[in-house]
Amino acid sequence: MHSATNGPVYNSRILEMLLRTPCACGLLLWLLLAPAATASQWSTTENQLAQKIAAATGPGAVSVNVVNRSSLGQAEVDEIRRGLLAELGAMGVHFVAEDQAAATVQIFLSENLRSYVWVAEVRQGNNEPSVVMVSVPRSGVEGVHQPSSTPMTIRKTLLWSDENRILDLAQPGGKSQALIVLEADRIVLLALQSGHWQPTQSLVIPHRQPWPRDLRGRVLPRKDHLFDVYLPGVFCQSTTAAPLGMSCRESDDPWPLSSDEFALRGFYAASRNFFTGVLAPGIQKQTTTSPFYSAAPVPRDRYTLWLFSSADGQIHLLDGMTDQIAGKLGWGSDIAGVRSSCGLGWQVLAASQSNRPDDTVTAFQVADREPVVASPAVDFNGSVTALWSETDATSAVAVLHESETGRYEAYRLSIACQ
Repeated sequence: MHSATNGPVYNSRILEMLLRTPCACGLLLWLLLAPAATASQWSTTENQLAQKIAAATGPGAVSVNVVNRSSLGQAEVDEIRRGLLAELGAMGVHFVAEDQAAATVQIFLSENLRSYVWVAEVRQGNNEPSVVMVSVPRSGVEGVHQPSSTPMTIRKTLLWSDENRILDLAQPGGKSQALIVLEADRIVLLALQSGHWQPTQSLVIPHRQPWPRDLRGRVLPRKDHLFDVYLPGVFCQSTTAAPLGMSCRESDDPWPLSSDEFALRGFYAASRNFFTGVLAPGIQKQTTTSPFYSAAPVPRDRYTLWLFSSADGQIHLLDGMTDQIAGKLGWGSDIAGVRSSCGLGWQVLAASQSNRPDDTVTAFQVADREPVVASPAVDFNGSVTALWSETDATSAVAVLHESETGRYEAYRLSIACQ
C-alpha cells in the first residue's frame, strides 16, 4: 500500500483552538460536532473507518490529519472530517497536536472508477504503520461531480514538414521566429524569412550505440541556453554564446515528462522505446509504476493526478497514494496534458489506438478518475509517432508520419472553446 506525504489540511478556527487544549477536548469536540455527523450522508462510512482506527490506536491522545486525494469538494471534505472526528471522539480518542500524541493518523480520501476509498495510516512510536481502509460505491453517494459541458475543439497548426524523420520540435521564447527540429541524428535550426521557414544551421548528434528501431526523443527550450536534447542513452545541450554549438554525452538521466511547471521525470530504457516506470522524484511517495510510453498531468487543488499510457496497453492513474487502472479508453501510446480556458481548465490529448493507417487525437477531461470525451477527434493522414506538451503547457506538439507520402509533419495542438 502506497501512502502520501503530509499535505496542508484546512481546519476550522474552533478546531484549531481545541487542538491546543489536550484535556477533555475529545469529548468537547464530540459534543460540538455530533449533530453535524448525525446528518451526514457519509455517516455509515465514517463510523466504519473510525471503528477500525480506534481499534488500532485504542483510547488516548491521537493526532489526526485528513488529506483529500479525491474529486470531492472542500465542503464535503470538511463534512467528512467533522464526522470522523466526532465518531472517534465518541470512541474515547482525544485529539492533540502531533508532538503530544501517542499515535498519529493520516486519513487519505481517495477514489477509483467505482468507489470512494478512504485509507488510514496509523503510526505508534517506532512500530511499522498499520493501514485500514473502507470504501463506498460512488453510485450510492449524492453530489458526485460531473465534468463541465463547455464545448471545445482541438486546433491543429502545421509547423514543419520534412522527408527526414522528425522526433520532436520546439519553438523557443513562446512561439518565436525560430524552430528547433530534432531528427534522428541531428538538430536543425530554422528561422522565419519572408513568411517561410528556412534552415539556418545543422548540428550533428554523435552516439556510439545504434538507436532502437522505434526511436523517440525530446528537445526542450531553456532560459540560460537555447535547448536540451534527450535521446536513448544520450543527452545534448546547446552552448550559450554564438556561434551556436552543442555538446553531447552518454547519459541515463531521467527525461522531463511534461511541461516546465512539473518536476516529474522518468528513466528511459535506452535499448527499448519506452520508460522503465522508475520516476524521479516521484509522485508523493510513489516512485514507480508500470513501464510506459508517455504521461499527462491533471492538476488538482492539493495534488496532481498523473495518467500513464503503459506498455501493457492500459492507462494507469497515480495520485501519490494509489495506482489505478482506467477502463478501456481506446487510447494509443501517446498522451499529453494541456492547459486551456475551457471546461475544467486541463485536458488530456490522446492519440487513438487503432490498426488503421490514419490516427486521430481527442481531448479528454478527468473530473473524477474516469476520463470523458471533451472534443471531437481531429484527423491525421497517417500515424502519430510523438505527442509532447510544450514548455508552457498551453499546447502540445504532435509528430505525424504520413501514410501516403512517407513524409513527417509536426503540428501544434491547442484547445479552443466554442
